Amino acid sequence: MATYKYAKVPANGDRIQYENGELTVPDHPIIPFIEGDGTGADIWRASVRVFDAAVARAYGGKRKVAWMEVYAGEKAFTQFNDWLPDETIDAMREFRVAIKGPLTTPVGGGIRSLNVTLRQVLDLYACIRPVRYFEGVGSPMKEPGRLNIVVFRENTEDVYAGIEWKAGSPEADKLRAFIKNELGKDLREHSAIGIKPMSEFGSKRLVRMAIQYALKHNLPSVTMVHKGNIMKFTEGAFRDWGYEVAKAEFADQTVTEADLGKAGNEARADALVMKDRIADSMFQQLLLRPNEYSVIATPNLNGDYLSDAAAAQVGGLGIAPGGNVGDGVAVFEATHGTAPKYANLDKINPGSVILSGVMMFEYLGWDDAAALIVRGLENAIASKHVTYDLARQMPGATEISTSAFGDQIIKGMDA
Repeated sequence: MATYKYAKVPANGDRIQYENGELTVPDHPIIPFIEGDGTGADIWRASVRVFDAAVARAYGGKRKVAWMEVYAGEKAFTQFNDWLPDETIDAMREFRVAIKGPLTTPVGGGIRSLNVTLRQVLDLYACIRPVRYFEGVGSPMKEPGRLNIVVFRENTEDVYAGIEWKAGSPEADKLRAFIKNELGKDLREHSAIGIKPMSEFGSKRLVRMAIQYALKHNLPSVTMVHKGNIMKFTEGAFRDWGYEVAKAEFADQTVTEADLGKAGNEARADALVMKDRIADSMFQQLLLRPNEYSVIATPNLNGDYLSDAAAAQVGGLGIAPGGNVGDGVAVFEATHGTAPKYANLDKINPGSVILSGVMMFEYLGWDDAAALIVRGLENAIASKHVTYDLARQMPGATEISTSAFGDQIIKGMDA
């Protein structure tokens, strides 16, 4: 059991346990949360009221979350002179399930991404991002409801692994010389250098989780998205390893798109179809033929681009949730940035954190609470009383504050 200097462990809560690949969730689980930077405080205040209201309505007081604030980002640095205290990671590891708002990451210099650090230190190897349309939300698409996907993005490898050196640094020059002299590949002088590691182990466990999710939810396909036509030994290997894990571990439940085509459309009609697509082609596929895809498994960088682009098709990142999931540890989070110019204005859409809470409750097995939140959000949007980002896309909508939108979602649970 960790010792906490800054955070306070709730006395009225119990720890979530993990054994033999399964979570055991008590009726009063302790769940750490990070408020988040910028607009995080406004968003969290609205979100936690929605969460507590859904749990109270779903379980009549039998279940209740014991929230435990832990610290990261600007709040941690201001109060404790530490962007990411060790005890925050300890708490996420000890209590198994956590949720967080957006955290600041400077571009170019300064601290390394706190989000990436959490994912790597806790080995949260799958970034899971569902993207779906809520009726009534403004969209640039004619038929946004055709898009309904879940992106499984590998979280710990690829160019996001953080293995890079600044141009002109001794390390970059030394590595350039080694590559030139020992491996026979030339690089321009004064190049910045980054390394793109992708492993069989990391790729297979990501695709495995995507397949398991698709089978559990009776979805028709898993599509591996890669740039293997150019990066043959990294992204091409990701594709090959994905097919290998499907064949070795799910042979009686999956079929490749190529084999299905050879045998005719009626063959293995009940099987999960394994597909692959080149990354750049996939962007237009999601625009032109989105209903042909359900689960997408992809390396880190591709997944970042694709999930944000897909979210734009259905209304934007304000209603785009995310979860970072490993084996027995998960951190759910807003997928958007901190929007500091709107901090403390009670203006920003809390939907990303709220829907990440839906993912969290589903992960806990509290499906009734999750369903109530979704219903509340659907009815809030249908009422056209929404935050500014949605109101500007919805003719006839009434713009309301962050806190008022939380109230509208709670009201919508009973509608």
